[in-house]
Formats: sequence, structure tokens, C-alpha cells
Amino acid sequence: MSVVKINVLTVPAAMREELERRFAGRAGMVESADGFEWFELLRPVDGTERYLVYTRWRSEEDFEAWQRSQEFARGHARAAADAEGASGHGHGHGHGQGPAASGSELWTFEVVESATPKA
Repeated sequence: MSVVKINVLTVPAAMREELERRFAGRAGMVESADGFEWFELLRPVDGTERYLVYTRWRSEEDFEAWQRSQEFARGHARAAADAEGASGHGHGHGHGQGPAASGSELWTFEVVESATPKA
């Protein structure tokens, strides 16, 4: 049974474009992970500051293995170093401007039922 992980990022309006740029630049970081099934970055349209980072995994174990992987560690270490250099804080996703998100929480779901378009 697939597992869905949704990272809920609170992103101030001034950082929305930067967050989207950073995610566009991360292409390939998770796609080759064993058990990875799907990724989407969802932009809010209802006036909220909450972006959703949707990933789907074959199993909880596959997600946890990716979190322990060198690719995960490298990506997050680089982001933390960039954020530290820009803002003096060692958290968030950097690239020279500090964290784009001001908060984050992780939601976990099991896929109970799904559908695809009929041919």
C-alpha cells in the first residue's frame, strides 16, 4: 500500500517565487530514490500562505530510507549552509537568501483507494 507524505510549508508572499525557483532547481533529487512514486509542489490559490509538497512512496520504509540517503543529506546540508550564510540561521532552504518557508509540518497518509482516467 502506498504512503503519501505532505510537507506543509508556510511561505510568506514575498518568498513564493523564490520557493518555486528552488524546487524547480531540485529536479532529480528524489526521482531516482527506490520506492519513489510521485512528486508535486502545490501552490495555494485561496489566500493562504501554505504550499503543499506532495510525495508518494511505495512504503514507509522506502520514504525512511530516502531520508537516510546521501542524496537527502546533501540536498538539505547545502540548503542549510546557504541559509546560514544568508541569514545567520542554520535552518530552511537557502541559495543565498535564507529560508523561503517560515514554518513546516509533515502529514502522513496511507492510500486507501485511488482512480485513474479510463482509456
